[in-house]
Amino acid sequence: MAQLWGGRFTKETDKLVYQFNASISFDRKFYRQDIQGSMAHVKMLAKQKILTEEERDQILEGLSGILRDVENGNLQITEEYEDIHSFVEAVLTQRVGEAGKKLHTGRSRNDQVALDMKLYVRDEIDETDLLLKEFLETLLQIMEENTGTFLPGFTHLQKAQPVTLAHHMGAYFEMFRRDRERLSDIRRRMNLCPLGSGALAGTTYPLDRAYTASLLGFDGPTRNSMDSVSDRDYCIELLSALSLVMMHLSRFSEEIILWNSNEYRFVEIDDAYSTGSSIMPQKKNPDIAELVRGKTGRVYGALMALLTVMKGIPLAYDKDMQEDKEGTFDAIETVKGCVLLFNGMLKTMKFRKDVMERSASRGFTNATDAADYLVNHGIPFRDAHGIIGQLVLLCIEKGISLDELPLAEYQSVCPAFGEDIYEAISMKTCVEKRETYGAPGPGPMQAVIEEYKIYLNERSTL
Repeated sequence: MAQLWGGRFTKETDKLVYQFNASISFDRKFYRQDIQGSMAHVKMLAKQKILTEEERDQILEGLSGILRDVENGNLQITEEYEDIHSFVEAVLTQRVGEAGKKLHTGRSRNDQVALDMKLYVRDEIDETDLLLKEFLETLLQIMEENTGTFLPGFTHLQKAQPVTLAHHMGAYFEMFRRDRERLSDIRRRMNLCPLGSGALAGTTYPLDRAYTASLLGFDGPTRNSMDSVSDRDYCIELLSALSLVMMHLSRFSEEIILWNSNEYRFVEIDDAYSTGSSIMPQKKNPDIAELVRGKTGRVYGALMALLTVMKGIPLAYDKDMQEDKEGTFDAIETVKGCVLLFNGMLKTMKFRKDVMERSASRGFTNATDAADYLVNHGIPFRDAHGIIGQLVLLCIEKGISLDELPLAEYQSVCPAFGEDIYEAISMKTCVEKRETYGAPGPGPMQAVIEEYKIYLNERSTL
């Protein structure tokens, strides 16, 4: 049992207690961040004359060797060590001798793990943001190619009004754009360095915390040492933001699942992103969309778990906080995997434009426009609403759409109708005359697409 403590204890920890307490099985993921933080700490110690330059160089060379050997597979992180910090320090001391024992001067595992977690989360935010940006690029491409693809818009899962596929995809672009903004906001707020806070009350060594922070790319040091070691707000914020990403993906998945069904047939999912049935040869299942929808609860669970862990913890550090890692790690990997796979599915998906437009026309999505036609002929909207309701009922009885209803039938209900009613309620007219900003008409749609292009060019990274 390789531990960084023990002088006060007269017998060894029970093996089961040791295993229950140890975190090496999951915090080994931190090895790069732990070594990165240690390198910055050692440089600062030498700058402050706490270590000699020779000791600094020995330690830095040893740390570089450990990092290199772990990454090329020559050094295994084994579970004989309590945590990743114990592993790095023990191996360093084996390799460079007495100088390695000075690595921990002026710091505690409490501020060390707080630093590692921040560095890891910051790296993962950047990676997740890049995946979301690539996803937005796919959405934008679909939008550009489908400004004239008509389909029904829905409320209450009932056909409501015609929109374009570009407009529909634009709604998801807005959702995932907000997700990127949330990640950016979290990254900015968390970007203060906890190293040098010690166990909870700082240290008597003359550390230059601002220098350490600058070496590690932070905006500065944290302002309160007790908060520094006990803050996991940024993890909770990240899990909240990731939950929203998954909620948006889940909504999108639900639509893809519906659109892929025989009843809709709006899309055809590529063979590479679907599966068949072991018994029913005709089946082509939307498994990726279903799994994304299902994994949403897994990320929600990580958020609720960490909120529950943190709700009763007094200042400053408590061992409960070790429970921040596994759920956060799992949620990050889940979200990254879901975004990546969903993007691939969406890129290869075929949209059946003819089926979409036929569905819009046969769902009375142009009924509001028919009422507007009467309003433009001097009939009050409430009366026009009732007239069109009668016509819809007539069409349902006949099994036809408003486009197919003979003019004589229109005029039998209201003589204000003329031949131009058919042009007024065509899918093209219904969409194109909606020209307010944010609507699906060609003018506002093109303006939004251009704005999205500028946004993606300017916000290539956080």
